[in-house]
Amino acid sequence: MILVLTVMFTVLALGGAGLAFAGNSGASKKRMASVSGGQTIVASGRNSPDGAQRRKNVTALLKDLEKQQAVQKKRISLRRRLEWAGLDIEPRSFWMLSATAALAAIAVCLFTHQSLLATLLVAVPVGFGLPRWILSFLKSRREKAFTAEFANAIDVIVRSVKSGLPTNEALKIVAREIPDPVGSEFNTLTEGLKVGVTLDQGLKKMFDNMPTPEVSFFGIVMTIQQKSGGNLSEALSNLAFVLRDRKRLQGKIRAMSSEAKASAGIIGSLPPVVMGLVWMTSPQYIDLLFTERMGNIMLACCVVWMTVGTLVMRKMISFKH
Repeated sequence: MILVLTVMFTVLALGGAGLAFAGNSGASKKRMASVSGGQTIVASGRNSPDGAQRRKNVTALLKDLEKQQAVQKKRISLRRRLEWAGLDIEPRSFWMLSATAALAAIAVCLFTHQSLLATLLVAVPVGFGLPRWILSFLKSRREKAFTAEFANAIDVIVRSVKSGLPTNEALKIVAREIPDPVGSEFNTLTEGLKVGVTLDQGLKKMFDNMPTPEVSFFGIVMTIQQKSGGNLSEALSNLAFVLRDRKRLQGKIRAMSSEAKASAGIIGSLPPVVMGLVWMTSPQYIDLLFTERMGNIMLACCVVWMTVGTLVMRKMISFKH
C-alpha cells in the first residue's frame, strides 16, 4: 500500500511539474498577436528597389543566424563548455577532476560509516552535478563580465569611426584598451582578420566563443552594414543604447524579483538544513531513514519531490527579458 501511494504521489508531482513548465503558450501567443497585430510601421522608401533588396538581405541574415543558433543548441561539446567557462583544460582533465571529487565523497561516506544508498546519494551529485554546476557558474560570470564592458567597447568603435579610422583599426583599439574578456575576444577577431578571415566568419567565431544576445546583435549590425551599406556609427550608437536599456531592464527585473528569489531560496534550503541539524543533535532519530528499507524509500521520494519543487520554483522566478 505504501509503495502504491508513493508511486501515485510521484506521478502527481511529475504531472504538476510538467503542467508548470508547459504553461499556456497558446494563450500567450494569441495575446502577443493581438498586441502586435494592430501596429503597422510605414517606412520611407519601402517600395524602392534598394529598400526591398536590403530587406531581403536582412531576412536572409536573420535566418542564417537562427539556423546557426539552433545547431549550436543541439551540439554542445564538453570542450565548448570549458571554453565558455574560460578554463584552459582538456575534457580528460575535467573528467579526472570529477572522478576525484566523487571518490573523495565516497571516502568521506565510508569514513563516517554511511549506508550504500547514502553514499550513492552523495557521490553522484558531487561527481556529476557539482562540476557541471561550476562550469555553468563560471560561464555565467564570464558572460556578465563581457556584457558589462561590451557597450563601452561599442562606444569606442563609434568614436573611432567618427574620427575617420577604418573599422579594422577601431576593432584593434578595442582589443588593446578594453579589459578581458571583451579585449581577448576582439583580439581573436582582429588576429583572424589579419590572416584572411572575413568579418562575417570572425563574428560567427566570436558568437561561438561568447554566445550572448549582445554579440548576436553586434554581428547582425556589422554584417548588414558590410553587405547593405549605411551609417555604421549611427547603427552602432543605436545598438549601444539598446544594450544599456537591456542592462537597466535586467537590473529592474532583478530588483522586482529579489523577494521571490529569497523566498524560494529559504523554502528550498529549509528541509536539508533541518535534516542536517536533526542529524547533528539526534542522530539515532534520523538514522532510520538510512538503515531501514522503508526509510530508504521515503528518502528517495523526498529527493524526487524536493527536486521537482525546486525546479518549479526556479521556473516561477525565472523571467525572460
